[in-house]
Amino acid sequence: MISFTVLAITFGVVFLAELPDKTALAGLMLGTRYRASYVFAGVAAAFAVHVALAIAAGSVLTLLPQRLVQAVVGVLFLAGALVLLLRKHDDDGENIKAPADQSFWKVSGAGFMLILVAEFGDLTQIMTANLAARYDDPVSVGLGAVLALWAVAGIGILGGRTLMKYVPLKLITKVAAGLMFALAGFSLYEAITG
Repeated sequence: MISFTVLAITFGVVFLAELPDKTALAGLMLGTRYRASYVFAGVAAAFAVHVALAIAAGSVLTLLPQRLVQAVVGVLFLAGALVLLLRKHDDDGENIKAPADQSFWKVSGAGFMLILVAEFGDLTQIMTANLAARYDDPVSVGLGAVLALWAVAGIGILGGRTLMKYVPLKLITKVAAGLMFALAGFSLYEAITG
């Protein structure tokens, strides 16, 4: 059974954390050079792999004592919030090695490899594992995380520059960090009082 509350929380946290990330800018760069649907197919597949790995890691955490898991999850959310607030953002994107032709397999393969490498161990992957451990609902968390990452990829590929003209990157980052601070506080409270 899917919990729409857990799905919505996961979607919001992962979406806001991923939006200012370098991979959104990388998707934007690929999307301006190549057919958007080809780029999205590769990027979406890579994000699905990352979410599956994060859910597996989070599911392993549920085997540990609940108070310990809540404490670890709380500390990791706190660390994630601090990373968002303290990291420097480079607005020039990444150097993307472009595929030599416009075929589906070359373009989607380039998008897949770029995201697969750039996102491994990324903050949103760690957050997804934390949410999977926190809520013990891998389907709802996985679906929320995948939809959030796909939404960010779509925005990045189709119109990231336009969005950034209207919504400052600093505001997006602060909102995401605020949500993570709240989740950290709630998890640590449960660890102490549980």
